[in-house]
Amino acid sequence: MRFVFHYPDRHGPEGDMLDAGDLREVAVAAERAGFDALSLTEHPVPGARWLSNGGHQSLDPFVAFGYVAAATERLRLLTYLSVAPYRNPFLLAKAAATVDKLSGGRFVLGLGAGYQKSEYFALGVDLAERGELFDEVLDVLPLHWSGQPFSYAGRHFNARDVIALPRPVQDPIPIWIGGNSRAARRRVAHRAQGWMPMAGSPRLSQTAQTTNISSDAHLAELIAEVRTQAGDAGRGPLDVAYAYTDAAMASLEQDPTVDADRHREAFAALEKAGVTWLVIARPTRTPAQTLEFVEAFGSTYLTV
Repeated sequence: MRFVFHYPDRHGPEGDMLDAGDLREVAVAAERAGFDALSLTEHPVPGARWLSNGGHQSLDPFVAFGYVAAATERLRLLTYLSVAPYRNPFLLAKAAATVDKLSGGRFVLGLGAGYQKSEYFALGVDLAERGELFDEVLDVLPLHWSGQPFSYAGRHFNARDVIALPRPVQDPIPIWIGGNSRAARRRVAHRAQGWMPMAGSPRLSQTAQTTNISSDAHLAELIAEVRTQAGDAGRGPLDVAYAYTDAAMASLEQDPTVDADRHREAFAALEKAGVTWLVIARPTRTPAQTLEFVEAFGSTYLTV
């Protein structure tokens, strides 16, 4: 099991995205504490109503990870997640390749279909076409990253005898796909290197328009199903990144070192279910809170 520290999301319309701490300082602290990756989400233009009801702001993850790459040495950089249909696939491929090149091959491109109607509208993208747009992105990425001349003719995007350099360090950059729907799981099995099933309440799943995962046993069934489909398609093993949703760990009132054996047992249960990367998040509001949590979690759970 490897661990991802998710930079704290800034919820609501007030405040600054970096209230939880300077990104460089937090990334360095996470690497020092023993975390294996840092993750950032993406909401380029979130709706005001959604923010007022608990939604969150974000940095541009690709720009931010270019900054983090220069400050760290081994930390992997995960978009958790970038909404694939929002972007022209050639620009998305270039941004991902740039981060991978600058980081020495440490980038993981986490992608999802998204669900915010107001954000889709603001970006001029048709929500009803998000599945087709997502599939075109998955078509283009390996062509763009190959470093070879290529042409592509899709419904929304076309390219004639183009070539994109430099190539990313990794071949390919790992693509992890988020979402619990049958379509998301099918894309994972046939076109990705990892799955990011969505944890959370039934209400959150309804908002995100995806299937709710009801238990660790249900999660294990779905992971086994996706991996079997991937194997049947002749593809290799898949990573699975899953958010740890324990209320005590997420509470600002709780010391993360308290009840450590219970947390370790929960980590072990998720690993047994098939999770390979566990995403750890806490809604800290100050740099001191963030750094204290990162250090405490690392010294308790990540040191051998």
